[in-house]
Parts: sequence; structure tokens; C-alpha cells
Amino acid sequence: MPEHTPTDAETAATAALLFEAGALRNQTRTGWPYDGVPISATETVAEHSHRTTVIGVALAAMEGADPARTALLCALHDLHETRIGDQTPVTRRYVTTADPRKVTADQVAGTHPAVGSAVALAVEEFEAGETPEARCARDADKLDCLYRALEYRIIGYRTDGKIERCRAALKTGSARSLADAAAEMDPAQWQRTLLDAPAAL
Repeated sequence: MPEHTPTDAETAATAALLFEAGALRNQTRTGWPYDGVPISATETVAEHSHRTTVIGVALAAMEGADPARTALLCALHDLHETRIGDQTPVTRRYVTTADPRKVTADQVAGTHPAVGSAVALAVEEFEAGETPEARCARDADKLDCLYRALEYRIIGYRTDGKIERCRAALKTGSARSLADAAAEMDPAQWQRTLLDAPAAL
């Protein structure tokens, strides 16, 4: 049995938060045009968050951190962008935006207390960046950008600067090794390997 029986208002607020999370499907990542990628070709925040989560699981496993906790931090790390958008390093030089923790507090206000606590604590941990899981999650965020830049480069966009900036921002040895391996690899290598292999019975 749950420790807290939610009120109708708490259930409604929690459902609203879940609808809000879906809005990340429509939130475009805005930094890519600075690297020559047209906004029409860029991924959404939801797409970025998905692979960031998968990368986070891999990094945590490699680093001896908790993959499940890291996945949670990755999945929620950009939830606040439903309200303030995707801020780039360029815009942050001139525009001061709300702290993600404050935005998250507003987002979870009125939700089931356990839901609000779980989300707020995960965002706080990610932003503080002090735990092994947070370090893996923050590296996963950068590593997804690096991988996406490599994918854009292979189709002709000039993203070398983004690749270098993301590589320089990585903190864990595992993230740096995955970045270096990716730089020597065709992003479609996984598919070609399957296509060249004998068909499974």
C-alpha cells in the first residue's frame, strides 16, 4: 500500500506534469545553427534526453556508479526546458534564465508528494554534479551532443567545433574513451555490421 493516498488535485497535477513532459517532443534543440546545422534538421529535447539516458546507463556501468539512478537524472535533466526553452552557451552570455531547480519546483507543485520529491531531488542532484551518478549524467549530456555532432558531420555539416567543445567538457575517463572511440567510427557501423553478417535463422 502507498504511504500517501493522493487527493484528486494531486493526481490531476501529476497527470498535468506528464502532459508537460510530452511537450519536449516539440521543443527543438537550438544550439546547432551555431555549428552550421539548420534548425529544421535538429533534434528535439526529447530525442536528446532519450539517448542521453542510454549513454548514462552505459557510463554508470563503466564507472561503477548506479545505472538506474543515473538514468533517472538523465531522463529528467532537461524537463525544465518546457518552460524556459533550450538555452545555448551564446544566449547564456546575455540572458539570465531561471535556475532549473526553481523551474522544477514550480513544475511539481501540487503533484503527489512522492512524485514531486523524486523529480526535485533528481534535478538537484544533476545540477549539483557532486555524486558519481550526477557526474555520469552530466557527461552523458555532453557525450550525446558529441555523438550527434559526429552524425551531422558524416552528412556534411561542419560540426568539428562542437565535437571539440564537448570532448573538452567530459570529466570521466569512460566518457572520454567513448568519445575517442566514436570519433574513429562510422555512426552507421552498427547497421552495416548487421547487414554484412549472415542472416539469423
